[in-house]
Amino acid sequence: MVATFAPDLHSYLKSNAILAVIAAAGGGVALVALGSPYPWTGPLAAILAIGLRAAFLKSEVMQEDWRMTTRRLLGPGGRIVPLSQVKEARTFLDAAQIVTKAGDKHLIKFQADPAATVSAILAARDARRPI
Repeated sequence: MVATFAPDLHSYLKSNAILAVIAAAGGGVALVALGSPYPWTGPLAAILAIGLRAAFLKSEVMQEDWRMTTRRLLGPGGRIVPLSQVKEARTFLDAAQIVTKAGDKHLIKFQADPAATVSAILAARDARRPI
């Protein structure tokens, strides 16, 4: 193994908190627009729903490690991406997005430093290319 890209708990919690705030705002605005006498129930329900979802999925998400060898990326669920097939790697919020030459896209989610993840993958890919 050259590197392991494990999910970061802080990034996971931050992403879910942002999602909860957006959902809460949307729920509140929708209930106000509909004339509900209890518009506070939308934001409360959204925060509770996203919080419960985050708590329920946390143990599963925190096990989704990606590993990099000198030849390929090994992802959760048996995903294999040969480094020679990596066309592009870029950051996307708190994730690293890998695009293959065939057009397949993979997300290495909840990275503490997605730019460092992308740099490591591109450096490993470029180290394999003939000059």
